[in-house]
Amino acid sequence: MAGHSKWANIQHRKGRQDEKRGAAFSKLAKEITVAAKMGGGDPGFNPRLRLAVDKAKAVNMPKDKIENAIKKGTGELEGVSYEEIRYEGYGIGGSAIMVDCLTDNRTRTVADVRHAFSKYGGNMGTDGCVAFQFKHCGQLMFAPGTNEDALMEAALEAGAEDVLTNDDGSIEVVTGPWEFTSVKEALEKAGFAAEFGEVTMKPENAIELSGDEAARMQKLLDALESLDDVQEVYTSAEFAD
Repeated sequence: MAGHSKWANIQHRKGRQDEKRGAAFSKLAKEITVAAKMGGGDPGFNPRLRLAVDKAKAVNMPKDKIENAIKKGTGELEGVSYEEIRYEGYGIGGSAIMVDCLTDNRTRTVADVRHAFSKYGGNMGTDGCVAFQFKHCGQLMFAPGTNEDALMEAALEAGAEDVLTNDDGSIEVVTGPWEFTSVKEALEKAGFAAEFGEVTMKPENAIELSGDEAARMQKLLDALESLDDVQEVYTSAEFAD
């Protein structure tokens, strides 16, 4: 059994992502372009590109924008060359933060990220200072009341790494990062549709924040996520109900 507020935190995160769907298009286009550049333009043979395209479709990104982003990655269309950078640091209450960026100007990006950390009470650290506290994996969340035994059997048969039941009754299926889509599709065929799913950096140990600390931490996360060069922000912080 794991953390009592997992479901509330998942719902909170999903709600905030839904609010930012409009801003997501440009960030998703960057990710699609980089994925296509690194692994080719066919999602069937490029797991990273398939994940990026699935995320784009989930927020109703127009098909032509997806196709153009792929073509920029494969060189069929002229586009900007992006560099992948990860920054690490600490938030409120000693919580860990990792910030994944795609940028065409490293100097601008590091200055923006450092400014957000310092302005909102965090501390930008050195490479590797918190990475060991996270696991790169797929995460599928199922609502309280889901048949645990049936889901566990289906998940393990589909190739999931683990199935965790939280104190609040929600169930979490953990997959390898590149097995996420196949496990998700297999579970859907078995009648289990996740309420929320993503490939993420999952914290090994969560730090629960409440009251003023939670509010300050949310401001820091919002500041980082709002930066144009930032693709994803991961944190070990969880917010109390």
